[in-house]
Amino acid sequence: MTVMEERFELASQRILEIEKEKRMPEQFQRYFAENADYLGVLLEEYKWIASGAMREASLQELERHNESCFIDLVGRNYETSYANPDWAYAQLGETFGQLLSAVAAELRSLPAFIYEQDLEGITIRLELFVEIYCAFAESFEETKEAPEYSRIRDIFYWFASDYAELTAEHAIRHTVDWGQRFALDIIENADLSDIRYLFWFGEYIADDQWKLAEHLNGLPEEKIQKIADTYTEGFRKGFELAKKPLDKKKSVQIRYPLGFERVVKAAIENFRKMGLEPVIARTPASFAEGRRVFRLGFFGGAVNRQFDYDHENDKALYLDKKYVHRMLECRKNAWEEYKDMAVVHAGPAVIEAFGEEPFEPASKEHLLTLSAEQQKLYVEYQSQAGAMTNEYIDPEERSFTCIAFPVPGIGEHFPEIFDEVLKINTLDYKTYETIQQHLIDALDKAAWVEIKGRGDNHTDMKVMLHTLNNPAQETNFENCVADVNIPVGEVFTSPKLTGTEGVLHVPQTFLRGMQYNDLELQFRDGMITKYTCRNFEKEAENEKLLQDGVLYHHDTLPIGEFAIGTNTTAYMVARRYEINDKLPVLIAEKTGPHFAVGDTCYSYEEDRMTYNPDGKAIIARDNEVSALRHTDPEKAYFNCHTDITIPYAELAEVTAVCADGTRIGLIKDGFFVLDGTEELNLPLYQG
Repeated sequence: MTVMEERFELASQRILEIEKEKRMPEQFQRYFAENADYLGVLLEEYKWIASGAMREASLQELERHNESCFIDLVGRNYETSYANPDWAYAQLGETFGQLLSAVAAELRSLPAFIYEQDLEGITIRLELFVEIYCAFAESFEETKEAPEYSRIRDIFYWFASDYAELTAEHAIRHTVDWGQRFALDIIENADLSDIRYLFWFGEYIADDQWKLAEHLNGLPEEKIQKIADTYTEGFRKGFELAKKPLDKKKSVQIRYPLGFERVVKAAIENFRKMGLEPVIARTPASFAEGRRVFRLGFFGGAVNRQFDYDHENDKALYLDKKYVHRMLECRKNAWEEYKDMAVVHAGPAVIEAFGEEPFEPASKEHLLTLSAEQQKLYVEYQSQAGAMTNEYIDPEERSFTCIAFPVPGIGEHFPEIFDEVLKINTLDYKTYETIQQHLIDALDKAAWVEIKGRGDNHTDMKVMLHTLNNPAQETNFENCVADVNIPVGEVFTSPKLTGTEGVLHVPQTFLRGMQYNDLELQFRDGMITKYTCRNFEKEAENEKLLQDGVLYHHDTLPIGEFAIGTNTTAYMVARRYEINDKLPVLIAEKTGPHFAVGDTCYSYEEDRMTYNPDGKAIIARDNEVSALRHTDPEKAYFNCHTDITIPYAELAEVTAVCADGTRIGLIKDGFFVLDGTEELNLPLYQG
């Protein structure tokens, strides 16, 4: 028996004894007993999987096992779960409620480790729980009092710090190591027509996952291949159009939602024909390992998005300078370990799913929050970690692609919507390339652009453009067709910050599945000066929501992108089926003008010349902030980029304004009015 196996056995045995013991007051005993009971269920699950019984189990049995792994996070069960900070606070009191809720949340990541039979990942979390239990039991027995808060917090702190090396190694390996077989073996070897395979991943399987898989199973092979070809060809084109050498690469990271296995299997074959092996790993399940809104691997259904929101800042328990320094050191060591794989890594190929009910978080009183100092530390960590990634995977030699499809939760018209989205994702890019060139030609005459809302939308923005020294050979806007960013349909630029000002407002928008009401950002010289929304009654809670979900703990962000979306077909499909509130950013950004706050679209590649199909050089790849990379690189990047779109129906005008005051109308009252763009209005007229 190995040392890790011995540790696992000792921790397992100790956990099974907890329910029988009475070593502390009822309120704490109940917390430990209930969590020990949950861990006991998972330990049985571990043995069941190891025995091979899972592969022979019926669909009904697999469903029962899946539910048992996530039982107290599902629906109303969460209201009385210790993973719910408000419930834990009410039961355990002010001192320990938040901390012990964070511990319970970390334990809820265990199904991922259980199904992958990751003995170390399981053992260290069992030991965390046992150590905290023993600290409480010993303190009550010796002093009749609860332990000092600092003692329990330190246990959690050292759990995060001691295993930082393991956390960093997992993160880097899951990015570049194509030798990982867990998901790949299921995708390549399972009978994908037998829906039971979905439950072998150890993710929460809801209706969307298996209904999606069933729908794809009903599609003919040629349609599956068409989806896969669109996805992988977009990735290949990204290298071709940017003149990057794909033949030097050996791997591609596939990120996708469960249910798309038939498409992924076909895509794997396409990628292998390009000389690329797939890297397919799980999105982090553990908050200590970076569980977040961004999905960086394969993932199942969201068990409870309120749970994810409630614990997003559990890192407040251990985020300090010492921890940040250790994590960066560990990431550096991990990159060194995998540097040979990193240098031949081509980048991510992403399939997004959309159609779930939009999530609007409930206000909670007892969530952990980052202090001002911790927010700065987190920004520092993200910045240095991002720079480190670019050191080992050169941005000038990597690319990406992203495509999105609906899930059954989008409504009763799911099959029709799926087919419509497939058409949108395969629109003729040549048609759009020609129409968008008319927009670019007009915009290149302008010194700035004015964007004004109408009705309930009170946007009033002035966006400054870079000066073209040689208009015959230079342009400000990229003519975006379907390559890395599917579907077609936008022209975009990185605007000048100086002089860019005004108010960006949308009555309702959805960013990464989160609903924002009356989102308003105010800008001066291209930087956010004020931000608010109307999700909560208390302004402080609205500001926190935007701090976490839009500003990512920065004090301010620049406008990194201004774009005009041209995909009116996607816009009208969304209106016809009333799914505007469910579109992913990938499609939504093509359905009107949009602004991105954060880094530019060319971040870390500003010095690489980029050209439009007409041969003109795109000179607007930079702004006054990203230009700091030459003198103060830590201030040049924010490692975030959030698109906020204004729908056509909410637009009074988009007008290009020349230096001499000449005004060129592009969009008026929601319709394109520039000569050469009339075809874009046809779908709008049909609506």
